[in-house]
Amino acid sequence: MKKQQGFTLIELMIVVAIIGILAAIAIPQYQDYTTRAKMSEAISFASAAKTSVSEYYETQGKMPPDATTAAIDVTPSNTKYVKSVAYAQTNANKATITVAMNAIGNGVTDGETVVFTGTGDTSGVTWSCGAGTVPVKFLPSSCRGS
Repeated sequence: MKKQQGFTLIELMIVVAIIGILAAIAIPQYQDYTTRAKMSEAISFASAAKTSVSEYYETQGKMPPDATTAAIDVTPSNTKYVKSVAYAQTNANKATITVAMNAIGNGVTDGETVVFTGTGDTSGVTWSCGAGTVPVKFLPSSCRGS
């Protein structure tokens, strides 16, 4: 007599249940990861604006009065996820750069913002970033604590 080989129905059901549990955990994590990757475009786009503002501060001793003087491109054309950039001088030693995002899904809707605040002193400009209206979990770790 030949012994049958194979899996029982119970064994197959256990495997399917395990795969389901793993998928239920992995899919949301993957969606968060892809959203953070898309948010990195805002961070890298803002770095060019921060450099322009910092250079102006270094040479002039004060923050630029407007985006044109700071040489900031406020209507980015080469980006997929950045909608616009706004610059505001708070005072001679403080300014903000606000990056508005296009809708990228997973809780980030059209027009949500990331805000970068620059504070100038004798050693240059120190930048901090904050969520604006973007959920904090999608920001890089360097922005979450400030």
